Amino acid sequence: MPAHRRPAWLRRPLPLLALVMTTSLSRATPPTDVSTLLEPVCTNSGVPGMVAVVLRGDQIVAQGAAGVRAAGSKLRITIDDRFHLGSDTKAMTATLLAVLIEEGKLKWDTTIGEVFTGWVENIDPAWKDVTLEQLLSHRAGAPANLDADGLWGRLWERKGTTAQQRLQLVRGVLKHPPVVPPGSTYLYSNAGYAMAGAMAEVITGQPWEELLTEKVFQPLGITTGGFGAPGRPGLRDQPLGHDANGQPVTVGPKADNPPAIGPGATAHMAVGDWAKFVALHLRGDPANPQRAAKLLKPESFAHLHVPKPGPGEPYAGGWLVTQRDWAKGSAPHATGFVLDHAGSNTMWFCVTWLAPERDFAVLVACNRGGDIGAKACDQIAGELIKQFNQ
Repeated sequence: MPAHRRPAWLRRPLPLLALVMTTSLSRATPPTDVSTLLEPVCTNSGVPGMVAVVLRGDQIVAQGAAGVRAAGSKLRITIDDRFHLGSDTKAMTATLLAVLIEEGKLKWDTTIGEVFTGWVENIDPAWKDVTLEQLLSHRAGAPANLDADGLWGRLWERKGTTAQQRLQLVRGVLKHPPVVPPGSTYLYSNAGYAMAGAMAEVITGQPWEELLTEKVFQPLGITTGGFGAPGRPGLRDQPLGHDANGQPVTVGPKADNPPAIGPGATAHMAVGDWAKFVALHLRGDPANPQRAAKLLKPESFAHLHVPKPGPGEPYAGGWLVTQRDWAKGSAPHATGFVLDHAGSNTMWFCVTWLAPERDFAVLVACNRGGDIGAKACDQIAGELIKQFNQ
């Protein structure tokens, strides 16, 4: 994650009857067009293109698109273009696992030993009792990087199916002891989410990509969801990500991280479809006065939204959990509870903030990573919160 300093009011602090149905966002009144708010940021920041959405419950109240699909191109960004979501994929994977738990295929306390014994040889004994919930809350002791024994380099070779590549990752991680004692502290780890996704694959016999599409995207009416860099090689049918020098990165193996870490990092979709997923969690949270749990039971949202105890970041199932004054509702017990996450594969950046007590959320994405993309997205998120959080 980029380390730029966020505005004080937006900054994160340092180191809660399931209906399976197609969900469409309400558009009772046309959303306000905020493209003119985004345009000068694209012009002045070095970000080629941006999109943004403001949600009030399940209604898009504002949206905008600005800039171009690739630096040097005249092809304009549209609101229907697909953006890479990086680590905002994690909440989607956690949601998928909650679905599988409700189906009786897994439990929150299902362990690595229960699932991978027989699939993975030479599991270090310290991993055997690590639970699915610990993996999803970054409290499993999974490594922050995959450099040991050259594993990361081998994963870039992309040998075999995506499920086989994830088992390769699992084998490479589990032969070493956890980096920290499981359950002792927070340690952010794409590898932990990859292992959680691999648990789903072993239990169901289906690849994570297929499971996420079938059990999350389709029920929510998400039609633009995909994996890896969006678009087709050689075409400019979708935006391109950009490298640290601001140059567009052609769709291909170098345009995204290896699919082995997919459950933590590789989903893409149009911002309107991403808003359907965000609305699911906004309305599913117990703090929302308009609460309407869909796809999952209310208790599953509690598992996904309540941070696990212990030192380090307050992290739940794919969400950082904290409080902000601007997010405080009108109820006597209101605290300003927010769910927040950013995502980047270094070539794209996105961020979303959910304020359940106010039934309000913002989503912003751009096609450049690093501090430049992060600052641009945070700037727009902050301005949208100030304008529409009434």
